[in-house]
Amino acid sequence: MTVKEIFETMDYGPAPESAGDALAWIVDQGSRFGHFIDGAFTEPGEGFDSRNPATDEVLATLTQATQADVDAAVAAARKAQPKWEKLGGPGRARYLYALARLLQKHARLFAVLETLDNGKPIRESRDIDIPLAQRHFYYHAGMAQLMDSELPDARALGVCGQIVPWNFPLLMLAWKIAPALAMGNTVVLKPAEWTSLTALLFADICQQAGLPKGVVNIVTGDGAVGERVVAAEVDKIAFTGSTEVGRKIRAATAGRGISLTLELGGKSPYIVFEDADIDSAIEGLVDAIWFNQGQVCCAGSRLLVQEGIAEVFHERLRTRMDKLRIGDPLDKCIDVGALVDPEQLRRVEALVSGSDGTVYRANCDLPEGCYYPPTLIYGLSPASPLMQEEIFGPVLVSTTFRTPSEAVEVANNTRYGLAASLWSENINTALDIAPQLVAGVVWVNGTNMFDAAAGFGGVRESGFGREGGWEGLRAYTRPVEDAKPQTPVVAFEGDSAEPQPVDRTAKLYIGGKQARPDGGYARNVFDAKGALIGQAPIANRKDIRNAVEAARSAGGWAKATAHNRAQVLYFIGENLSARAGEFATLIDRLTGGKSGKSEVETAVNRLFTYAAWADKFDGDVRSVPMRGVALAMNEPCGVIGALCPDEAPLLGLISVMAPAIAMGNRVVLVASEPFPLAALDFYQVLETSDVPGGVVNILTGSHTELAPTLATHMDVESVWSFSSTDLAQTIENGAAGNLKRTWVNNAKTRDWQGPAGEGRAFLEAATEVKTVWVPYGA
Repeated sequence: MTVKEIFETMDYGPAPESAGDALAWIVDQGSRFGHFIDGAFTEPGEGFDSRNPATDEVLATLTQATQADVDAAVAAARKAQPKWEKLGGPGRARYLYALARLLQKHARLFAVLETLDNGKPIRESRDIDIPLAQRHFYYHAGMAQLMDSELPDARALGVCGQIVPWNFPLLMLAWKIAPALAMGNTVVLKPAEWTSLTALLFADICQQAGLPKGVVNIVTGDGAVGERVVAAEVDKIAFTGSTEVGRKIRAATAGRGISLTLELGGKSPYIVFEDADIDSAIEGLVDAIWFNQGQVCCAGSRLLVQEGIAEVFHERLRTRMDKLRIGDPLDKCIDVGALVDPEQLRRVEALVSGSDGTVYRANCDLPEGCYYPPTLIYGLSPASPLMQEEIFGPVLVSTTFRTPSEAVEVANNTRYGLAASLWSENINTALDIAPQLVAGVVWVNGTNMFDAAAGFGGVRESGFGREGGWEGLRAYTRPVEDAKPQTPVVAFEGDSAEPQPVDRTAKLYIGGKQARPDGGYARNVFDAKGALIGQAPIANRKDIRNAVEAARSAGGWAKATAHNRAQVLYFIGENLSARAGEFATLIDRLTGGKSGKSEVETAVNRLFTYAAWADKFDGDVRSVPMRGVALAMNEPCGVIGALCPDEAPLLGLISVMAPAIAMGNRVVLVASEPFPLAALDFYQVLETSDVPGGVVNILTGSHTELAPTLATHMDVESVWSFSSTDLAQTIENGAAGNLKRTWVNNAKTRDWQGPAGEGRAFLEAATEVKTVWVPYGA
């Protein structure tokens, strides 16, 4: 090609990156790898080949971990953990800093090896994946340094099992290992079967950094190895991968009393308004969907374009697609590399083959091998399978909208809730729409912005928990004080005589009204002397359905100002205080104790505490390396179902209700099972305290019978259980259906009168953190 031809065509010439050093490193290891356990590599065993997806060449042979291997890794981590935690934050920070420096020193080796193993363009590995991995270790070195002063009431969980995907092998490793080590945990990590090499290179630099033996352990293999890690005696599982597998992990960990973080699939909307800078939005879209060949959980795979610009936008997009360069991932001029494996290629082909829309494939040369062309499918309805299902390939699906409200409705019409991008030159439009999108991350006039300081994670079937920032850090900690085992609290028995000549029939409280139980049954409630105090209705699954429907209809509560929510809580506290003596007497008679007065006083104080918190538990601005801000915004979870404490019939219910509604949630409360009458008198207080109908719903009945219905209800976003009946397994297993958040006590006590009965833990459980990225400047 002559200089004249180059200037006329503006074609890029090849700019290959040498793979020599990466291949030499593999050869130096014997081209066969064992596991990394207790600070050393094991002897290679039977296993499988790791291949370059661009050429199908075998890079190395890896070992399939056996049960004995996983057990050895967990044992090594368990042995090392106490000493690692005792080293203290500043001591751990030195090692994390050393790992960050070694990642920098060997940056090109990591980048080339990642591209060889994964198939992504070298520009992405070099400029995005590796620098971000370094950033996570530097950031969490600082977090370790500050732990003792900033998190004095927190300690390590223990041993963490971590499973990372194949689309960002090293970056996902950094997201998980860095915060775990910073907080004093040790880890057993399983990289993806297709892309394990950079994890093994990371093990190599762990040795170079002098990391104590057993702090980091890496076992390789297929999904069966992941199952063994999940089943092992660990204290936390952190998983990034498909929603289907995440659902299985939720069920497998149910009732085990371990922490769980799931970062799962997505079908993220990419919303373009008529006033957007079209050329910028198209360039952003290239990064959103064809970055890493579309093999990104938060890929902007669902394009929503306002009707007025849809035709011109699609025309310019097709033109831009035709200029994308597909080829050897080691060529620095390449935009789109190879899919990770032939199996993934076949999956993408199968999904697209059944499309009912107009399919446009980029008019560019397609090499032989594991490649798929950038593809646009438009003319789809929002209900089309391709608009709903995650493709995980370089395929963009598109539809249109007319108004901003329709854009929000279409964007939220998905079972996922991981990320979203919106494009508009009107900042008022952008900041109006962003809070309405059901997503854990929202990018304004940008896409795929990540940083260790900003939390990342989803809602709905995109999982729960956050990685990065303070919220991601706290996911690797637990309170310093261990709770004691709880014994079930049982109701008193007695005769069946009616309590008084004229009986007031207690009812359920649903939608702001007293309601008779659907089943028409009630049970007798006796005092400690066996005398009948009254009767409590027995709720069933239909009553839960009615209560959830009422709570769902009260969505306006989430839009009320925090100030207004605080006023309602103050009002509840005032009205409860006016009847303090009456409630104290009732509680003493119900429980057979003498703490009624103290319980009511604490309950009133707790209402005032959460009224105070309502407009003060706010988000913050994260310091991220860009010209812009990342806003960490606290949002309500939605509808929370809660099984209230048995031992504190009034205080327990208020301690659960108050933080939830203070943050804008609506609640379905199942009152103390043995002592329900205090809750049924409390709704009289709610009726006189300006609480909108449906914000608080109170049911009574068997916790064992009602828990499964709450846990499996698809319109409930979170379930809490402080029941003295151990319902952890039932709730966590049921929650796997729509991957709702859970907070269970695992049959452990909580001092409801003391500091453990209130505070940030309740507020954090009542909120989701949404990260909104807003670039600024010309």
